[in-house]
Amino acid sequence: MTAVPEVSVVVVSHDGAEWLERCLQALTGDGRPSVSVETVVVDSGSGAETLALLERWADRVDVLVAGENVGFARGCNLGVARTTGRRVLLLNPDAVVRPGCVDALVRALDEHPEAGLVGGRTVRPDGSVDPSSCWGRPTLWSWFCFATGLSSALRGSRLFDPESLGRWQRDTPRRVDVVTGCLLIAERTTWDLLGGLDESYFMYGEDADLSLRAAAAGLHPRITPDAVALHAVGASSGGNSSATKMRLLFTGKATLALRRWSPLRARLGIGLLRAGVALRALGERVRRTPSPRWVPLVSDPSWTKGWPEQRPALAAPRW
Repeated sequence: MTAVPEVSVVVVSHDGAEWLERCLQALTGDGRPSVSVETVVVDSGSGAETLALLERWADRVDVLVAGENVGFARGCNLGVARTTGRRVLLLNPDAVVRPGCVDALVRALDEHPEAGLVGGRTVRPDGSVDPSSCWGRPTLWSWFCFATGLSSALRGSRLFDPESLGRWQRDTPRRVDVVTGCLLIAERTTWDLLGGLDESYFMYGEDADLSLRAAAAGLHPRITPDAVALHAVGASSGGNSSATKMRLLFTGKATLALRRWSPLRARLGIGLLRAGVALRALGERVRRTPSPRWVPLVSDPSWTKGWPEQRPALAAPRW
């Protein structure tokens, strides 16, 4: 009888072959976790280079080729459905776990069963802290600060940039509102209780949605600094322009408001997002920015409708 793995790692790939291979090597090489691990890679519409890489890895990891860009939430759910481990670990293809990272996530989850979801500390290739491993809860106040420019002018302020969680370096254990999907572990029972990721989201926002649903269920997501991963932010985003990535991000924000807030609160929130976008677009126009990322969001505000309405307009975006 085959033993049940301690951890099922799910990686959703979309091009970025070089970083994907580094991600898989860290899970299976000399510094691999001491707990038993199974890994499934769901490929979401990659090109020939990544598909060739996965063919070479097919004897070491389970590979599911979706054949099209199914998005992050759908890809994760497909991957989890193929696994049997006691715990589920979502890992970005551009995230490389350091030795001991997965074991530390398991330990933190065992020590804090009330957490439900646990994340770690991510660092950039240059060694600096990547704060995107977790965030504060989106609120009308945090979006008001975005609308007025306060969150940019006073970046890192606990009061005026609350979603950044201040200047905390992710170097101490702490409860957080949102654990991001680049490095997130959960008991399978918790994953099943929450119903996995909401596939209404194509990408961006689904991890915040999951964390908010976990909190609503009485859980307290947290971060452990002992779980460290190198995160090449954006390396798995293929050929997306900065403007397209911004559209994806704000489509996710709008979806979160539409799905998790009351209709009135959602309208107010999306209005604040539009105001903040317009403020920054004005700055780009004044500066005559050659490749603006905010102006396109003003010119085409369809992102305010959220997913899935926005999906056809993006024509299979690259991550």
